[in-house]
Amino acid sequence: MNIAVRFYSKTKAGNTKKLAIAIADEVGTEAISVVDEPSLINDVDILFLGGAPYANIMAPELREYAENIDPNKVGRVVLFSTSNWSRRTVNALKKILRGKGIKVDDDYFYVHMLSVNQKLDEAKEFARNAIKQ
Repeated sequence: MNIAVRFYSKTKAGNTKKLAIAIADEVGTEAISVVDEPSLINDVDILFLGGAPYANIMAPELREYAENIDPNKVGRVVLFSTSNWSRRTVNALKKILRGKGIKVDDDYFYVHMLSVNQKLDEAKEFARNAIKQ
């Protein structure tokens, strides 16, 4: 099974990056920023994709990445997000990806930005369960 983890993290704290790394470690791959790889290179069965809203809006870098995903390269997408309170990024990503005909899991992993370090084991468990589906 080919699995990829991609994310966008803007802050120095890198909360979304921390989640991406935990998920990637659990599923045996590397977490790569969408800034470093602006489009998905290889076909994947599962793409874990994450980001956070900034000023309550999805980062343009993440939006562009999602809009440019080739539906023929992805079996399904599993989303994750961090923020202070908003889950808008998850909802916006679902809309973009499903609009392209890409299967997106209903379940996603969300963590409040102040709880990321305490929730890394839960992120790993979420990833394990997601690949079993």
